[in-house]
Amino acid sequence: KQADVGIAVSGAADAARNAADLVLTAPGLSVIVKAVEEARRIFERMNSYAIYRITETIRIMLFMVLAMIAFDFYPITAVMIILLALLNDLPIMTISKDNTWLDPKPVRWNMKRVLTVASILGGIGVAETFGLLYLVETLTDIGRAQIQTIIFLKLVVAGHMTLLVAGSQKPFFRKPDPSWMLISAILSTQVIAALVAGLGWFMTAIPWSYIGYVWLYCIVWIFIEDWAKLKTYETLSISGKRHSWFLKRLGESFHSHSR
Repeated sequence: KQADVGIAVSGAADAARNAADLVLTAPGLSVIVKAVEEARRIFERMNSYAIYRITETIRIMLFMVLAMIAFDFYPITAVMIILLALLNDLPIMTISKDNTWLDPKPVRWNMKRVLTVASILGGIGVAETFGLLYLVETLTDIGRAQIQTIIFLKLVVAGHMTLLVAGSQKPFFRKPDPSWMLISAILSTQVIAALVAGLGWFMTAIPWSYIGYVWLYCIVWIFIEDWAKLKTYETLSISGKRHSWFLKRLGESFHSHSR
């Protein structure tokens, strides 16, 4: 009755199972270790999801507002926004089954880190999209309708690549590799987005060569985003260690003076 968490082992009596908060379904205590590991994996997936959603909100909303103010036109149509949301839903749902790095230490929410990483990735995404818009208007003579299709395709491609970047604190191309479910969801939605843009479904069609250029552009930027992510985590880690060192010295100083 005084226990914070009551645990019933495998094969325990029904009374013990009913009173316990946690019931072990396999013999031995190794199942507890597996439960802790799985809980940490779930936490990492939640952390990746939070970073990705904040990043995408900054990337899309801030770009649209600034583009309307600076260029006085809608960079994507209402139908494109709906398609963008639908194409993002499938890869997002597979995050729950994605492979993730197992932290050897207890994990906890660090909203400063989440917001900092997401803000930096989102800001890079805005600059990336404006860069593509500038290149298209400078190097081509296509109309506004085709520019909207290019921006739509770029947001889909870059958004799903950002999902790979946000999913790990390590370089995105290192293990643990993304799960086959996540990769399959990304590839399938990318094919749909390319067909929509190339065949002109619900929007003005663009040449297939432009679709290839958008892909190359986004591939270059994914390495820039990943580099920025790694530098951000490194900076936050260094500042966190300095903060802990300062608190430790402050506590030692206070203890010595009180004595």
